[in-house]
Amino acid sequence: MKVAVVILNWNGKQLLEQFLPSVVQYSKEATVYVADNASTDDSVAFVKDQFPEVSIVVNPTNTGYAGGYNDSLQHIEADVYALVNSDIEVTENWLQPIIKAFQNEPTTAIIQPKILDYKNKDYFEYAGAAGGFIDQYGYPFCRGRIFNTLEKDLGQYDTNQEIFWASGACFFIRSNVYKELKGFDTSFFAHQEEIDLCWRAINKGHTIKYLFESKVFHVGGATLQQGNPKKTELNFRNSLLMLTKNLPEKVLFRVLFIRMILDGIAGIKFLLEGQPKHLVAVLKAHFSFYQMFAINYNKRGAYQQTKYYFTKSIVLSYFIKKIHFFNELIRLK
Repeated sequence: MKVAVVILNWNGKQLLEQFLPSVVQYSKEATVYVADNASTDDSVAFVKDQFPEVSIVVNPTNTGYAGGYNDSLQHIEADVYALVNSDIEVTENWLQPIIKAFQNEPTTAIIQPKILDYKNKDYFEYAGAAGGFIDQYGYPFCRGRIFNTLEKDLGQYDTNQEIFWASGACFFIRSNVYKELKGFDTSFFAHQEEIDLCWRAINKGHTIKYLFESKVFHVGGATLQQGNPKKTELNFRNSLLMLTKNLPEKVLFRVLFIRMILDGIAGIKFLLEGQPKHLVAVLKAHFSFYQMFAINYNKRGAYQQTKYYFTKSIVLSYFIKKIHFFNELIRLK
């Protein structure tokens, strides 16, 4: 099985200096690529000089996470793509469990490893933790992370299981499935495009898994910090776009309406917390969503799974019922 580990880079020389050595050292079973998104620093020259064994793909413009990978992967031949953020430290034997699963499980299309916090290595990391799910209104959460509550890794999620979405921070996908789905949706630019792709994969009958035997450490927020209003705007907008494309038709407009009300409440909360720029970001997200609604509605596939959510409202569970740990949630059957 031919595996390509592809690191998307944009002006990330410092991150490549820090994290590329572990990827090269522990990825002997794969070909390692750096896909450069039109960087203006000397990161490409650095890779050529210091890591001649690493292949380089140069994109002419910066089209974000979604477009950057779509453009780069056209030039890479492999059975499995491992899409790895430039701020990921991998561990010894991180690839073997994933390669074995792809070889033995033909219906498994996408896999995520255990993602721990590089800065606090006993804890799960925000972007993915031990595998992702969504609630009825499209809010994402993880085994090991609900909103901003990160759990300590005590082995409580050391079970391999199906999940709803895999984190784009470290995302394995069969190349034929990636091509079948036509890659990421470039209108998202960045944030939640991996959840959208996973949802589309599930609607087509594919399986997504979390494998705890594979472990990586993620810095998180190295490109766009958590408190950045632009990140807030992209997350709110892209979540609405994702719902528009993938929700079952019979609940689409009801769920969108409720979600918009919840977004409004979130905007008021930002204002009361002294974060007016984030309120503006929510408003911008909604105006952008209105402009993009028709074209994204037309992207809907022929079939949408009706059982797409793990729990009805993670907002209610977290903020009202004070459930902050994944294992306390009751899965809806």
